[in-house]
Amino acid sequence: MRWVLVIAAFIVCGDQISKILVERRFHEGELVVVIDGFFNLVNWRNTGAAWGMLQGFNWVLAIVSVVTIVALYFFRQALHLDHKVGRVALGLIAGGIVGNLIDRVRVGAVIDFLDFHFRGYHWPAFNVADSAICTGVALYIFISWRVGERPAAASNQSG
Repeated sequence: MRWVLVIAAFIVCGDQISKILVERRFHEGELVVVIDGFFNLVNWRNTGAAWGMLQGFNWVLAIVSVVTIVALYFFRQALHLDHKVGRVALGLIAGGIVGNLIDRVRVGAVIDFLDFHFRGYHWPAFNVADSAICTGVALYIFISWRVGERPAAASNQSG
Protein backbone atom coordinates (compact mmCIF):
# COMPACT_ATOMS: atom_id res chain seq x y z
CA MET A 1 0.00 0.00 0.00
CA ARG A 2 3.02 2.25 0.51
CA TRP A 3 3.68 2.45 -3.25
CA VAL A 4 0.07 3.41 -3.91
CA LEU A 5 0.49 6.37 -1.58
CA VAL A 6 3.87 7.35 -3.07
CA ILE A 7 2.51 7.28 -6.61
CA ALA A 8 -0.68 9.11 -5.62
CA ALA A 9 1.33 11.79 -3.76
CA PHE A 10 3.63 12.25 -6.77
CA ILE A 11 0.61 12.71 -9.07
CA VAL A 12 -1.15 15.10 -6.69
CA CYS A 13 1.99 17.23 -6.27
CA GLY A 14 2.74 17.35 -10.00
CA ASP A 15 -0.89 18.11 -10.79
CA GLN A 16 -1.26 20.88 -8.25
CA ILE A 17 2.11 22.50 -9.05
CA SER A 18 1.28 22.56 -12.77
CA LYS A 19 -2.16 24.07 -12.09
CA ILE A 20 -0.76 26.73 -9.77
CA LEU A 21 1.79 27.68 -12.43
CA VAL A 22 -0.98 27.96 -15.03
CA GLU A 23 -3.10 30.07 -12.65
CA ARG A 24 -0.20 32.43 -11.98
CA ARG A 25 0.89 32.70 -15.62
CA PHE A 26 -2.44 32.89 -17.50
CA HIS A 27 -5.73 34.66 -16.89
CA GLU A 28 -8.80 32.46 -16.60
CA GLY A 29 -10.04 31.68 -20.11
CA GLU A 30 -6.74 32.69 -21.74
CA LEU A 31 -5.36 30.57 -24.57
CA VAL A 32 -1.70 30.59 -25.66
CA VAL A 33 -0.71 28.85 -28.89
CA VAL A 34 2.36 26.66 -28.37
CA ILE A 35 2.31 24.69 -31.65
CA ASP A 36 -0.10 26.27 -34.12
CA GLY A 37 -2.92 23.91 -35.05
CA PHE A 38 -1.76 21.24 -32.60
CA PHE A 39 -1.15 22.34 -28.99
CA ASN A 40 -2.25 25.24 -26.79
CA LEU A 41 -1.91 26.07 -23.13
CA VAL A 42 -5.16 27.32 -21.64
CA ASN A 43 -6.57 28.23 -18.25
CA TRP A 44 -10.06 26.78 -18.32
CA ARG A 45 -12.40 25.84 -15.51
CA ASN A 46 -14.60 22.74 -15.67
CA THR A 47 -17.40 22.43 -13.10
CA GLY A 48 -18.44 19.13 -14.67
CA ALA A 49 -16.88 15.76 -15.38
CA ALA A 50 -14.89 14.53 -18.38
CA TRP A 51 -15.53 16.36 -21.64
CA GLY A 52 -17.60 18.95 -19.78
CA MET A 53 -20.46 16.56 -18.98
CA LEU A 54 -22.56 17.34 -15.90
CA GLN A 55 -21.61 21.04 -15.85
CA GLY A 56 -22.60 22.76 -12.62
CA PHE A 57 -22.51 19.60 -10.50
CA ASN A 58 -19.13 20.36 -8.92
CA TRP A 59 -20.06 19.42 -5.34
CA VAL A 60 -21.88 16.26 -6.40
CA LEU A 61 -18.78 15.23 -8.37
CA ALA A 62 -16.60 16.04 -5.33
CA ILE A 63 -18.68 13.66 -3.22
CA VAL A 64 -18.54 11.00 -5.95
CA SER A 65 -14.74 11.42 -5.96
CA VAL A 66 -14.48 10.72 -2.24
CA VAL A 67 -16.83 7.73 -2.48
CA THR A 68 -14.82 6.36 -5.42
CA ILE A 69 -11.50 6.57 -3.57
CA VAL A 70 -12.99 4.84 -0.51
CA ALA A 71 -14.56 2.12 -2.70
CA LEU A 72 -11.29 1.53 -4.58
CA TYR A 73 -9.46 1.13 -1.27
CA PHE A 74 -11.95 -1.31 0.25
CA PHE A 75 -12.51 -3.34 -2.92
CA ARG A 76 -8.91 -3.36 -4.17
CA GLN A 77 -8.54 -7.14 -3.72
CA ALA A 78 -11.77 -7.94 -5.53
CA LEU A 79 -10.74 -5.55 -8.30
CA HIS A 80 -7.29 -7.20 -8.57
CA LEU A 81 -5.52 -4.01 -7.49
CA ASP A 82 -3.53 -5.77 -4.77
CA HIS A 83 -0.48 -6.79 -6.85
CA LYS A 84 2.39 -4.70 -8.26
CA VAL A 85 0.81 -3.36 -11.47
CA GLY A 86 -2.54 -3.06 -9.73
CA ARG A 87 -0.97 -0.85 -7.07
CA VAL A 88 0.49 1.38 -9.78
CA ALA A 89 -2.96 1.65 -11.42
CA LEU A 90 -4.58 2.39 -8.06
CA GLY A 91 -1.95 5.03 -7.24
CA LEU A 92 -2.46 6.76 -10.60
CA ILE A 93 -6.25 6.72 -10.32
CA ALA A 94 -6.31 7.82 -6.68
CA GLY A 95 -3.73 10.57 -7.27
CA GLY A 96 -5.70 11.89 -10.23
CA ILE A 97 -8.98 11.84 -8.34
CA VAL A 98 -7.44 13.66 -5.37
CA GLY A 99 -5.75 16.23 -7.65
CA ASN A 100 -9.06 17.14 -9.27
CA LEU A 101 -10.87 16.97 -5.93
CA ILE A 102 -8.50 19.58 -4.50
CA ASP A 103 -9.45 21.89 -7.39
CA ARG A 104 -13.16 21.33 -6.85
CA VAL A 105 -12.80 22.36 -3.20
CA ARG A 106 -10.16 25.10 -3.69
CA VAL A 107 -11.50 26.94 -6.76
CA GLY A 108 -14.94 25.42 -7.31
CA ALA A 109 -13.96 23.77 -10.60
CA VAL A 110 -11.26 21.59 -12.13
CA ILE A 111 -8.45 23.53 -13.81
CA ASP A 112 -7.68 22.22 -17.30
CA PHE A 113 -4.73 23.53 -19.29
CA LEU A 114 -3.54 21.05 -21.93
CA ASP A 115 -5.40 21.68 -25.19
CA PHE A 116 -4.70 19.55 -28.29
CA HIS A 117 -5.94 19.71 -31.89
CA PHE A 118 -5.24 17.27 -34.68
CA ARG A 119 -6.47 17.39 -38.28
CA GLY A 120 -9.46 19.51 -37.40
CA TYR A 121 -10.37 17.51 -34.29
CA HIS A 122 -10.26 19.37 -30.97
CA TRP A 123 -9.67 17.19 -27.94
CA PRO A 124 -11.22 18.66 -24.76
CA ALA A 125 -8.69 20.36 -22.48
CA PHE A 126 -7.31 18.23 -19.66
CA ASN A 127 -4.64 18.20 -16.94
CA VAL A 128 -2.06 15.99 -15.21
CA ALA A 129 -4.70 14.42 -12.93
CA ASP A 130 -6.88 13.50 -15.90
CA SER A 131 -3.87 11.92 -17.61
CA ALA A 132 -3.08 9.88 -14.49
CA ILE A 133 -6.68 8.67 -14.20
CA CYS A 134 -6.79 7.61 -17.86
CA THR A 135 -3.42 5.85 -17.61
CA GLY A 136 -4.48 4.10 -14.38
CA VAL A 137 -7.77 2.97 -15.92
CA ALA A 138 -5.93 1.68 -19.03
CA LEU A 139 -3.57 -0.29 -16.76
CA TYR A 140 -6.55 -1.62 -14.84
CA ILE A 141 -8.24 -2.77 -18.06
CA PHE A 142 -5.02 -4.52 -19.06
CA ILE A 143 -4.79 -6.16 -15.62
CA SER A 144 -8.43 -7.27 -15.83
CA TRP A 145 -7.84 -8.78 -19.24
CA ARG A 146 -4.69 -10.59 -18.06
CA VAL A 147 -6.31 -11.82 -14.80
CA GLY A 148 -9.37 -13.00 -16.71
CA GLU A 149 -7.10 -14.89 -19.11
CA ARG A 150 -5.22 -16.89 -16.44
CA PRO A 151 -7.90 -19.36 -15.29
CA ALA A 152 -8.75 -20.34 -18.89
CA ALA A 153 -5.06 -20.93 -19.68
CA ALA A 154 -4.62 -23.00 -16.51
CA SER A 155 -7.67 -25.16 -17.25
CA ASN A 156 -6.50 -25.78 -20.84
CA GLN A 157 -3.12 -26.99 -19.63
CA SER A 158 -4.59 -29.41 -17.12
CA GLY A 159 -6.93 -31.05 -19.68
